[in-house]
Amino acid sequence: AALSLALVALVLADPPRPPAREAGPAPSPYRADAYLARVHATSAMLVVPQFVVWTFGLTWLVEDLGWAAGLAGLVVALTQLLGAAGRIAAGYLSDTVASRMRPMRWIAGAAAATMLALGAVSVLPGMAAAVVAVTLLVVASTVTVADNGLAYTAVAERAGPFWSGRSLGVQNTSQYLVAALVPPLAGVVIAEWGYGAAFAVAGLLPLVAVAVAPVADEHQVS
Repeated sequence: AALSLALVALVLADPPRPPAREAGPAPSPYRADAYLARVHATSAMLVVPQFVVWTFGLTWLVEDLGWAAGLAGLVVALTQLLGAAGRIAAGYLSDTVASRMRPMRWIAGAAAATMLALGAVSVLPGMAAAVVAVTLLVVASTVTVADNGLAYTAVAERAGPFWSGRSLGVQNTSQYLVAALVPPLAGVVIAEWGYGAAFAVAGLLPLVAVAVAPVADEHQVS
């Protein structure tokens, strides 16, 4: 950690800052419309399935499927790598279609479908169902994190240079607040109704995110 901090101090440089406004402080972008608030809300809802699968995926593999902890850990490590690749792919797609919110809505739909399917299949008996469920877990672990970069980029672009710091702070804080609530609440659901119920419930939030994502209010990405 200390080495990383030293490297950041040596390498990181602020980009050129535009001239300060002469007419006073920059107006709040939150007063112009609900775009940023809806991006924050969409991101917060998409955090739920992400933290459900990343927190309880390994325990599900060990407890419900009877996997060895080492093998389950390897699968989780694979999902981390695929998640990183998914974020890069989502960013490339976003630049290609010149939109942040349309890909974010697509990802929300994919996350909902994958989590609901995982919830349904994970409770079925048999080896074939287990194979499908594990595959869905890997896909869900990739899809549910793919939106992160899109949301942060959208917030910075809309907030502008004089509000991006505050807006990104709100974005990050809202996500972490939701992330802190997910493990205990999902744990209660798992204790009462099982892993399948937790996966399915987590899949409902991305469905709402599909409707909340502010696609129509997005400015053209140039």
